[in-house]
Amino acid sequence: MLADSDTRWKWGATCARRLAPGARVDGFLLRGRATPTARQLAEAGVRAEALREVTGPGFAAAAGRDRYDVVVLACVGGGVQAMLHALAHAWAGAPLRPVVVTGYVGVVYEKLADGLLLRHGADVLLANSPHDVERFRAVLEGAGADAGGVTPCALPFLDGDGYGGAPPPAEGRPYTVVFATQPSVPAGREERLYLLERAAAHARRHPGRQVVVKLRSRPGEHTTHIEELPYQKLAARIPGGLPANCRLAYGNMGELLDRTDLLVTVSSTAALEALHRGIPTAVLTDLGIREALGNHHFLGSGCLASWDQLDAGHRPQPDPGWTARQGVTRRAARGAFDVARIRLAALVGTRTGLPPLAPYYTAATAPGYLPGILARYGFDPQGRPLPGRAAPAEEGSALRRAARGALRDAARGVYRHAVQRVAPAVRRLGEL
Repeated sequence: MLADSDTRWKWGATCARRLAPGARVDGFLLRGRATPTARQLAEAGVRAEALREVTGPGFAAAAGRDRYDVVVLACVGGGVQAMLHALAHAWAGAPLRPVVVTGYVGVVYEKLADGLLLRHGADVLLANSPHDVERFRAVLEGAGADAGGVTPCALPFLDGDGYGGAPPPAEGRPYTVVFATQPSVPAGREERLYLLERAAAHARRHPGRQVVVKLRSRPGEHTTHIEELPYQKLAARIPGGLPANCRLAYGNMGELLDRTDLLVTVSSTAALEALHRGIPTAVLTDLGIREALGNHHFLGSGCLASWDQLDAGHRPQPDPGWTARQGVTRRAARGAFDVARIRLAALVGTRTGLPPLAPYYTAATAPGYLPGILARYGFDPQGRPLPGRAAPAEEGSALRRAARGALRDAARGVYRHAVQRVAPAVRRLGEL
């Protein structure tokens, strides 16, 4: 399983466990700006039997050399496309090849056509809901691409106990409101500070409640998206600081939901996890209902609400029809991977008859688009490693490997410092 960020690691590794219970999972982390840290991997709550960091050519070499039955690509669309071409080259002429699986980490609210066509060519393209199955097939068929790989399932981390209602005073736990933040939604400083201030104001208005601001990463860490303005730093700008019953928190989202009575977010996938458990869930409208925010995905859900409404005691009631179409009901999620397991077993059983991987994008169909994507991951238009980008030899002293690792960590640190400190400062200067 190849992943390029913490959220995709969680999705990919959990999918692998759900698709093939009891199978050995070898994990590969694609080296890049979002390569997860050890802390982020631990917070994801899912492990693999083996784990190592690789480049794109390094993964293609390993997948071409080792005998895997299934390869799960848990990457951004461009990464999936590059690996499909690289694996097609690595497996050319082989009598049998692994089955390739890919999909999406959560809500697909932007770049639908682009993302799908970049993922096309995998044997199994997982769709997280009946709604997504319809959309995916319509887009692919509209482009003249084979939609046979689209396979229904659900988000693999939809689990946990159902919500039993607000805790009685005797339980010793306060009514808990969790604000699930996102790295890049919203992106602006003023909007992010506004949301944090409203969470703090809700805590002041309801001193008997506990308000938890759930953070995705620590300063210096990256996730799927770049977080230029971490909430940790914005909290220092609130006059008087956060109230005593409002705190910042890290940790596994599933464990936090075990003690959540109201989940608040702009458009985080955490909303789907909460809805699956029956936890009251509010998707904020304070900043508008906009495609750029992703909250338009929740139109018709019954979950749209503002902080003013929540302050007044409003508890959103989800629409049953909407949750069923999104595959987040407990009944829908219970057997959600059955079809995918059956399809995967059939493909694995007939691997000698599998045709070569055939992505929609080729040098003939997208000559002005595909080469740039492949080059970004270290491959030429035929899926071969670019000169100087071939997988490095495994030999070498432990000291040299440690030195290379330290150099990579230092380079990432410089990059993250530039993103979170230098770039915002330069933009502010440009506005003078």
